[in-house]
Amino acid sequence: MSVPPGSLFWERRDTTGAEHAVVDLSAGLVARGTALAVDPIAYTARYEVRTDDSWVTTSVEVSAEGAGWGRTLRLQAEGGAWRATTSEHGDLDAALTAAGHAGAGLPGAEDPDLLLGAYDVDLTGSPLTNTLPIRRLGLLKAEPGVAHRVSVAWVLLPSLEVVQADQIYTALGDGKVRYANETFSADLTVDDEGFVRDYPGLAVRKG
Repeated sequence: MSVPPGSLFWERRDTTGAEHAVVDLSAGLVARGTALAVDPIAYTARYEVRTDDSWVTTSVEVSAEGAGWGRTLRLQAEGGAWRATTSEHGDLDAALTAAGHAGAGLPGAEDPDLLLGAYDVDLTGSPLTNTLPIRRLGLLKAEPGVAHRVSVAWVLLPSLEVVQADQIYTALGDGKVRYANETFSADLTVDDEGFVRDYPGLAVRKG
């Protein structure tokens, strides 16, 4: 039996912004979403994330645009190895500099070999992508205290640079999962499907 798509909407807490995703769980995950934010400059990002039925990410497509610039990124994964295809127009660096920020790197991964072994993707500021390791690792049914260190392909918004990042996910029970990296941790409240309801300091789900 197919599972009807669901609609998820988050309001950002760390900045003015929001995210809306339509998700299909009939075979792993297909998520199509839009993220808006004003920091570091106003941008709109649209994405599509696909996994296989074991929740290993297989492809990611992201576009980001703002005043006078636009970028696209396509990531394809196979066996933990990633390939990136990118494009850009306009001048994101000029927009960032005019707003008092440092320039951005090029879209894509400078060294794709550093992403070997990354089975999840993480989009900056997106609570949707926290679900990927939560479901892949079975943390919804794990004993409290079970922790996993994961390597992810971290897609920076709005630049669409891709870097390797280490993260730790720990099952807490009662619909809670702790997310941590080297400098930060937060106890996420998730629903029965592993989608974030409340990410302290980042976003809260509406509706």
